[in-house]
This record gives sequence, structure tokens and C-alpha cells, in this order.
Amino acid sequence: MTNKTDYAIGGLIGFFAGMFVIPVLINLGQSNPALKNYPVLMAAPWIGAIAIVFGVWLGKFLARFLPFFAQLGKFGAVGILNTSIDFGVLNLFSLVTGAVAGIQIGGFNIPGQTLAITNSYLWNRYWVFRQSGQDRREQNLAKFLAVTIIGLILNSVLVVIATTYMTPPFGLSGATWLIAAKVFITLFTLVWNFTGYKFFVFVGKSDTAAGNAV
Repeated sequence: MTNKTDYAIGGLIGFFAGMFVIPVLINLGQSNPALKNYPVLMAAPWIGAIAIVFGVWLGKFLARFLPFFAQLGKFGAVGILNTSIDFGVLNLFSLVTGAVAGIQIGGFNIPGQTLAITNSYLWNRYWVFRQSGQDRREQNLAKFLAVTIIGLILNSVLVVIATTYMTPPFGLSGATWLIAAKVFITLFTLVWNFTGYKFFVFVGKSDTAAGNAV
């Protein structure tokens, strides 16, 4: 069953996710100053922790009906942290340089994605899909990198296209459109990654055990 350790891990993941959200809030705060108020920024990590713990619990609850929901709940928690790292680093570069579009945004997109990829592999291997054996490590890592790098390329290319060749809708500012476009693109790549990880990367007996460890 999902145990207290899972909730503790979920809380930790949520807290760090909230920390990485802070640069995003500051960037959005250029259009809506209320978002970059000190109390809002300081509350973000704690809100993240509570939200992720709830998500892990919800996965456990839904697993009563479909067992894979427990695994999906934990994958979602890791995905939120990955996304926060990705968005946080991208927005930090945007804040420092003032860039919100162009080829350089594609370049700024890579460091955060690279850090998120490393984070994703560790959490998915040892927590979500629970693979601790040594014999399949190199094979799984190669598969993981193949799936993730394709997702990274798709993500970066689509971010450049959306911010450079599309007019921001609804009168959104460049910074706000960068974040909004990134949200939709990230949802697409999250579906790609979960499908690839579950059915191509982390498969076998250990994966089955993980699916039952809810």
C-alpha cells in the first residue's frame, strides 16, 4: 500500500516544486503584481507540499477501482516537480535576460529540461516504478534517455514555434504567453513520457510489483 513514506516524499517533492515556481510567479508578476508579493512567494512551497500530498492520497483512493492510479499519482507528483524545475529555470533565464521569444528561448529551455530529466529518472526508477536491480540499469537508462530526449526536442521546438511564430492570444504579454504556451506543450510531453516510461522503459517484473505496491 501507499505508506507514510510516500506521503513524506510527496510533501518534500511538493515543497521543492513550490520553490521552483517562485521565478514563474515573479515573471507573471510583471503583468499582475499581486503574484510577486512576498507572502505569495513564501507560501508557494507550502501550498505545493499540501497539493502533492493530496495528489498521492487521491491516487491511493482511486487505486481501489483501478490499481494503476496509485502509480499514476506518484508519477504525477514527480511530473509536477520536473515541470516546476523546467519552468523555474526557463523563467529565471527569461528574468535575467529579458528574453521571451526567439531561438534563444529554445536554448534557455535546455538547462531546466536537462535538470528535470535527471530528477525524473531517479524518482521514476526508485519511487514511482520501483526498480532497484542492477542488471537492467544500463538498458533502462538508454531507453529512458531515448524517450526523454525525444520529448525534450519536441518541447523545445514547440516552445520556439509558439513564442516566435504565433501571436499571443487574448492580448497576453510576451512573458505570460511564454508560460501559457509552455503549460500546454508540457502537458503534451507528459503524456508522451508516461506512456514511454510505463510501456517501454520501466517494464518487467519490478514494474508489475510497483503497480501492486499501492
